[in-house]
Amino acid sequence: MLYSLYEAQHAALQPLRLVAEFSRGWFGHPFSPLSYSPMSRGLAAGSDLFLRLTQRYEKPAWRVDYTTIGGKRVPVSLEVALAKPFCNLIHFKRELTKPRNDPKVLLVAPLSGHHATLLRDTVRTLLPEHEVWVTDWVDARMVPLAAGPFHFDDYVDYVCEWIRLLSPDLNVISVCQPTVPVLAAVSLMASRDEPSRPRTMVMMGGPIDARKSPTAVNNLATKKPYSWFEQNLIERVPAKYIGFMRRVYPGFLQHLGFVAMNPDRHLNAHWDYYHRLLQGDGDSADHHRRFYDEYNAVLDMPAEYYLDTVKRVFQDFALPKGQLFVRDELVQPQAIRDTALFSIEGELDDISGTGQSEAAHALCLNIPAGRREHFLAPRVGHYGIFSGRRWREMIYPQIREFVRRHA
Repeated sequence: MLYSLYEAQHAALQPLRLVAEFSRGWFGHPFSPLSYSPMSRGLAAGSDLFLRLTQRYEKPAWRVDYTTIGGKRVPVSLEVALAKPFCNLIHFKRELTKPRNDPKVLLVAPLSGHHATLLRDTVRTLLPEHEVWVTDWVDARMVPLAAGPFHFDDYVDYVCEWIRLLSPDLNVISVCQPTVPVLAAVSLMASRDEPSRPRTMVMMGGPIDARKSPTAVNNLATKKPYSWFEQNLIERVPAKYIGFMRRVYPGFLQHLGFVAMNPDRHLNAHWDYYHRLLQGDGDSADHHRRFYDEYNAVLDMPAEYYLDTVKRVFQDFALPKGQLFVRDELVQPQAIRDTALFSIEGELDDISGTGQSEAAHALCLNIPAGRREHFLAPRVGHYGIFSGRRWREMIYPQIREFVRRHA
């Protein structure tokens, strides 16, 4: 019902959006005579802000067309290595003139609201020295109901299939939420003594043990019963989408939750954007647009996977308690012996608190000490772990050296 109301509200705003778009053009275009009136810049800025606050943000492009290797520009093409109903495995293929023996990396992106393109900076940084594949999750509203449900166990199955496909000598990097299913997948492969298990696994800012340094995200899951999440956050996809009648955690509700965590920051950002438009500060305004074009682009999550994650990861803490089962098979991280482990956390992470990723070391107790490392990045928040200057200058060099030591 709420999803249908959201769609109706968006449709109802369309006439106002058309007026605002017309107003922005008349009062903001340099060839328009109205753009030189005393109030023109304010009207154009207000119309622009209204349009951005009410528009739908589609999945952004990857914009990874080339990389630089040895001082030379190398074209990059995107290939779908494996298409699954809920995820496409994307290969960022470097068009090299001479073959390179760079380590292979599977970058497992979060299925938690934002598109995998949020890891654009991660991919760009890895590409010069690694062969990179990324999990590009499909918006659940675009998956037909006939494709069936998607549970936590399905996620683990996907990870195992990707690892087998890309092995041998594979290195797996998981960012945020997928650290749990990735550790589960590698544990199961180790228990089965599968030869295709990865050489290294890097776990960045994930809730391996969400009991440690609980954040607002963790507290919400423990304060509300499972039934609250199912009754208040799960909707059916409306008829206009391919996934009609699929149960999902809608992207617009997730986005509302993101904004609610830091409402003042977002309010001030939009207010500053309006004033930059008034002042004609195009560079700052463009930076705002680029950030929110990515931040506001969200996808619907399959309801089954979301609810499984709430229950198993954030309420039952099944993995650190040794009680996580995947298709009736117990997940035993202690079975991992020859996959090197590197955990990374941000000191200022307000989504996955300090100690939550490091908890993997206590679980993977049979990995030799010389093949395990942990790094707490000072003055780094959640997104800074995988994007921005500190990621490129502080965190990535350590990942590069770790992978080369153990690959």
